Amino acid sequence: MATTDRDSQVGEAEKLRLDRWLFFSRLVKSRSLAAKFIEAGQVRVNGEKTHQAKRGVGPGDVLTIALPAGVKIIKLVACGTRRGPASEAQMLYEDMTPPPPPKEERDLTSSRLAPSPGRRPTKHERERLQKLKRGA
Repeated sequence: MATTDRDSQVGEAEKLRLDRWLFFSRLVKSRSLAAKFIEAGQVRVNGEKTHQAKRGVGPGDVLTIALPAGVKIIKLVACGTRRGPASEAQMLYEDMTPPPPPKEERDLTSSRLAPSPGRRPTKHERERLQKLKRGA
């Protein structure tokens, strides 16, 4: 049994608290912000929702994080020991987020072409609208 205890200690040594890892990887600005994301249920570890910032994560785990900029899918490569420069932080994970879909041609009712409601169109916007009406 002594070997299994030692093996579990080695396994725990390779793991790091989830909030610390998010902070070290520079995906969030602070540990307290990372804890808020986790407690709000915006982080999944290996497909399971977690609400505990103290949950241990290690190399091989897959995180799905709902950030304000969008959802990121990340595979942990290393735990890290500090919050270093961005180049060092990017070595801690592999980004598995699928690329965004290609931009399709803009619809005529795009916000770029049509003025926003509640204000008068600018001269440039009026010219574009007149061209659209003429079919040019």
